[in-house]
Amino acid sequence: MTNIKTSKTAAIIQPNEFEAHQHWYPKALNATIHPMINFFLNLEKERIITRYCHMHPTVDAEKLREILSYKAKYFRWAGADLLNVTSAGGKRQMVVIENNSCPSGQKSMPLVDDNQEQGSYRLLIERTFKPSLKNLKVRGALAVVYDKNPMETSGYASVIADVMNEPVYYVPFYKDDDDPPVWFEQGIMYVRDEAGQAIPIRAAFRYVTQKPWNRLPLHCKTRILNPVLACLAGGRNKMVAAKAYDIFDAEIRPFGLKINIPETIWDVQKNEVPLWVKKMGGHAVVKVPYSNAGQGVFTIVTEKELDKFMATEFDYDLFIVQSLIGNSNWSSITQAGKLYHVGTIPNQKNQTFVADIRMMVSSTPNGIRPLCTYARRAGKPLKNEIPDGTESWDMLGTNLSFRNPDGSWGSDTNRLILMDRRDFNRLGIGLDDLIEAYIQTVLSMVAIDKMAMTLMNKQGKFRMRLFKSLNNDPSLIGEIKLD
Repeated sequence: MTNIKTSKTAAIIQPNEFEAHQHWYPKALNATIHPMINFFLNLEKERIITRYCHMHPTVDAEKLREILSYKAKYFRWAGADLLNVTSAGGKRQMVVIENNSCPSGQKSMPLVDDNQEQGSYRLLIERTFKPSLKNLKVRGALAVVYDKNPMETSGYASVIADVMNEPVYYVPFYKDDDDPPVWFEQGIMYVRDEAGQAIPIRAAFRYVTQKPWNRLPLHCKTRILNPVLACLAGGRNKMVAAKAYDIFDAEIRPFGLKINIPETIWDVQKNEVPLWVKKMGGHAVVKVPYSNAGQGVFTIVTEKELDKFMATEFDYDLFIVQSLIGNSNWSSITQAGKLYHVGTIPNQKNQTFVADIRMMVSSTPNGIRPLCTYARRAGKPLKNEIPDGTESWDMLGTNLSFRNPDGSWGSDTNRLILMDRRDFNRLGIGLDDLIEAYIQTVLSMVAIDKMAMTLMNKQGKFRMRLFKSLNNDPSLIGEIKLD
């Protein structure tokens, strides 16, 4: 083994080091789960199918059973962000905004069982990570690699150490690091320990979110959950995700199923954006397809916001434009009519806030199962009219992550809505809404996993020509690390 002189190293986490207060927000650690959430998370698959088909008589029960029993090959752990919306005629639905390949949420989830101190952290490791460690080609240690969210990532490392009963290397892996403590040789991941030794890794749990394809190779012998292929196929790529949903919708539509998403225009050049915004009635959402954590999302409801977007410089060449879901007075005009936010139950000041729901699921030997869920609200209440000087993002943006001046990440937990006895009732949703959110999450996850399989040929090589036909963005393609 080679010695490497550097101060950047992996920490080693041993079994029996898990401390709950280090891996939950204090308000979540001391919360009592709402009975309806507990009931939902323990619902058997057949009861969910029976209820959903009862509420949606055109849905084919056998097809839904097949989808909920699906065993993902690449996209094995997902977290969808959904909006609870309604139409002018009062038809409510859960709309998928995006599905994430490294979702956060464990630190915001009250314990389902007070006797299980590791909560759904352990569920994910036991149900999904551990079963993925069969038939490994590489000998070596286990690792958790991350570029944000140390509260959760260190929790996963501690739980993996307990479940697997061995030390786990816990390693930062940032996109702009000139000398990272993680690298690849001939498809094998290595990490640098405190003695400067290169440690081969047989399998890794990944929470690398910022341009993961520029340092995680597509062709990799170390088993990674989730592999970077899942990101390019839609888990971190809204452009390909929209196309994956469209293709999968064609397959499931005859069975009465559909992925609910905003009206989406893809492959949009920057100079075309004003045309599409105008077509949607002057209200739209423009997204950099490869960003996350609320970055690269622009809600446009005024000429000033459009001008600000057009004046911004971007790393990439293509965008997606989606219909904006806002207030009933100022939502996008689409072929399906206007959709607008149901929002939270009015507070004592009679203010309603936009809120989204994160539904985290994972692929298990028994199909795709829910793990945890939480919600987030916008910073300012939803208004019937947009006051002068107000930025629409303040009323519509729900993501809690923000960048500190030093480049590190912070989280605005004041806007976190827990699924506990106190917060949950503010959301105004019921059991059928939770089931709908779960099924929409599963449908979008399966669509992305199927796209990932399509992007690999029979020899296990990435089909770059096909990918370019789906996402011909030279700036993105130049970042992709194949080997």
